[in-house]
Amino acid sequence: MTAETSLLRPVPDDDGAPFWEYAARGELRVQTCADCAEPRFPPRPCCPHCQSFDSGWRPMSGRGRIWSYVIPHPPLLPAYAALASYNAVVVELLDAPRVRLVGNVVATPDAPLNSVDPARLRIGAGVKVAFTPADETGLRLPRWLLERP
Repeated sequence: MTAETSLLRPVPDDDGAPFWEYAARGELRVQTCADCAEPRFPPRPCCPHCQSFDSGWRPMSGRGRIWSYVIPHPPLLPAYAALASYNAVVVELLDAPRVRLVGNVVATPDAPLNSVDPARLRIGAGVKVAFTPADETGLRLPRWLLERP
C-alpha cells in the first residue's frame, strides 16, 4: 500500500452524488438553482437564496484562484506524514465566486500531494482543475494545477 492509497476519500451522499459522477467523467459541475440561477456548494436540496427545491448541474470552466491555503505542520493524520510538506487549498471558482472547493495544488494530475514547493503558492494565484483517479472504484478527485507553473 502506498502512502496515497491510504488517504481519506470522500463519501458521496445523495445530494453530492452528481458532483462525483461528473468528476468521474472529468467534468467540474456545480449545483445551481433552477429558479434564481445561484450556484451552490456544497450541494443540498434547498436553495439558500430563494428556498427553491429545483436545481440542475451547471458546467464550470475549471478555472479559479487560490482563496486560502495551509501547509500542515506536522500532518494531523499518520497516513499523510510521508507526504509532508503538502498543501491544502481553498479555491474560489472564477465562474461562481461564491463557490469554494477544497483540494490540493499538484504539479500534474497524478503527482503526489507534495509535488509543488509550498513557496510557490500565493493567495490569488490562478489555478485550473485536473482530475485524478482516487481508487479502483472510478472515483476521481479534483486537484488544482497552477496556471503559471
